[in-house]
Amino acid sequence: MKFFQRLGRSIMLPVAVLPVAAILSGISYWISSAAGGSNIVSAFLGAAGGALLDNMPLLFAVGVSIGMANKTDGTSALAGLVSWLTITTLLAPATMQKLLGIEDLANVNPAFGKVQNVFVGIVAGLIGAWCYNRFKDTKLPDALSFFSGKRSVAIVTAGLSLVVAVVLMFVWPVVYGALVTFGEWISTLGPFGAGLYGFMNRLLIPTGLHHALNSVFWFDVAGINDLVNFLNGTGTYGVTGQYMAGFFPIMMFGLPGAALAMYLTADSRRKKVTYGIMLSGAIASFFVGVTEPLEFAFMFVAPWLYLIHAVFTGISVMIAAMLPTRLGFGFSAGFIDMFLQWTNPMAENPWILLLLGVAWFFIYFFTFYFLIKRFKLKTPGRGDELDEQDADNVGTSLTGYHGTAEKFIAALGGKQNIIDVDNCATRLRMEIADTSQVDEHALKRAGAAGTIKPGGHSVQVVYGLNVQFVKDAMEDILNDRNIEAFRGADAGHTGAAAGFVGGVGGAAVAAGAAAEQRLRARTVPAATLQLRQPVAGTVLPLSEVPDAMFAEGTMGPGLAIDPAGDTIVAPAAGTVASVFPTGHAIGLALADGTELLIHIGIDTVDMKGDGFETLVKTGDAVSAGTPLLRFDADKIRAAGHSAITPVIVLNNENATVEFV
Repeated sequence: MKFFQRLGRSIMLPVAVLPVAAILSGISYWISSAAGGSNIVSAFLGAAGGALLDNMPLLFAVGVSIGMANKTDGTSALAGLVSWLTITTLLAPATMQKLLGIEDLANVNPAFGKVQNVFVGIVAGLIGAWCYNRFKDTKLPDALSFFSGKRSVAIVTAGLSLVVAVVLMFVWPVVYGALVTFGEWISTLGPFGAGLYGFMNRLLIPTGLHHALNSVFWFDVAGINDLVNFLNGTGTYGVTGQYMAGFFPIMMFGLPGAALAMYLTADSRRKKVTYGIMLSGAIASFFVGVTEPLEFAFMFVAPWLYLIHAVFTGISVMIAAMLPTRLGFGFSAGFIDMFLQWTNPMAENPWILLLLGVAWFFIYFFTFYFLIKRFKLKTPGRGDELDEQDADNVGTSLTGYHGTAEKFIAALGGKQNIIDVDNCATRLRMEIADTSQVDEHALKRAGAAGTIKPGGHSVQVVYGLNVQFVKDAMEDILNDRNIEAFRGADAGHTGAAAGFVGGVGGAAVAAGAAAEQRLRARTVPAATLQLRQPVAGTVLPLSEVPDAMFAEGTMGPGLAIDPAGDTIVAPAAGTVASVFPTGHAIGLALADGTELLIHIGIDTVDMKGDGFETLVKTGDAVSAGTPLLRFDADKIRAAGHSAITPVIVLNNENATVEFV
């Protein structure tokens, strides 16, 4: 499975060139349409787009070789090119005519006339990558030392490609025949076959193997070549585009309808965060056709919904194939591609897809809304999971993507737990030493749309279109590159409180943050903090707190209260530094720079917010006596927890706390 996931990632490299070709071709068609015929500008742009589309197999050979190599290196790309040239030249019809002693070129097996295809490009890329990984560090005898190391890769690649070409002389006609038979079988099923393809396309999304399926229908592997023929305008009007048209209504309208349903069914206290998740996913789906942020939001938490989504996609592709409407894309079925390809000569009644889209919006909305409510499905913003994506709830001393990367690394078990990190269009693809250390809740709070554990040591984190920047930032941190420029001005000041409140379990993260603060606080002179008692009750020393982390002072100095009241108030003037999502803890930055943590009860994180009501939000300015949150002590005790509330100084281990 790991191999195929990595292959899927590698295939995205050459596929990423398609939007450029689509833009060039689309603009060419718009100019040609406006001018009433082809002119020098449209012809120039069309030829530029065609230069990429006509050489897609070669791009696959180079792209796959780069992507499958253990380290990104131009040598692997060269090896892929060498393999491609060797295989395609040896298997060319003219070469086969000589090798097989065939008098008439027309009698050569037609399979060899289609040898320059994406499938062979992928094979050449795999050969180039394998030779690079295996021989890049090869050391030869001194007499041949010039060819040692990377210089040996292309030589070995050429030799291995000769062997593969001999094997393909016998295998390729069989493989080609099977692919053509499969494609023809789907074609003979008419619209139903197109719908079956659409259903399988969505069903394979979690594994990344949908790229392999797409290559049969979108490129010239089995003679269908739907995508390239459409963009080049060289297909059959009324036929070309049938394997793409039905995706537009789903991606532009259907999935945004599902997003609206998930937002409206979210718990009231989580609607704000769910709104942000759903809105960004819906925009990406509508405009660009990137659906993974939305799909992964419910794929694993509500798999039956995803199965219905796959069925709906198949039905949409089938209906579009039945109707007189055809449209294609260069990247995905979003508004941008629809606009660019609207005047393509292969486009047929694209306005019908907009009408279908409106219908699918309501179908998705009502179906998802009903099923989520009826079966109490745990979609984003519902259930017991802490799926809030609140950046203030995860501690980091970095800003921007480096801040997100730091949170991700912590949630993945730390630097030592990450073996390898890479990305595709929207996902981080990683090898993790111990997958049990991966904290999916923390990843969500840090900005992930979803997490996948395909098996073994593989972990995928769905982020979105900017995943490349997060991956680069993670590599900066993992490789200890200079990241001082990304540190916030107050990085060392608020890290402890934010670090604690962001912890899923609470104490372990807090201990690390507090310990780091104490290292910086050893030179801070002793001080007595006179604070207003934050809640009525009996004041206790920390040693009487039934939790070793607090009782032993690991968190920092302070006092505890066995509460008799139900409202926590600010003990002094300051700013709310952080609020735990479940409302059971709050961090304050006082006017004099002191950082306080007020933790209501012990192990109350397990109550998931039940019995707590937050009255302020992060960043609010407060004065002594300002109500911060309410809690139900009886409910805490009934849940089997202690209601004792520690008040801790996080950034001065020499401090003494007094309540006045």
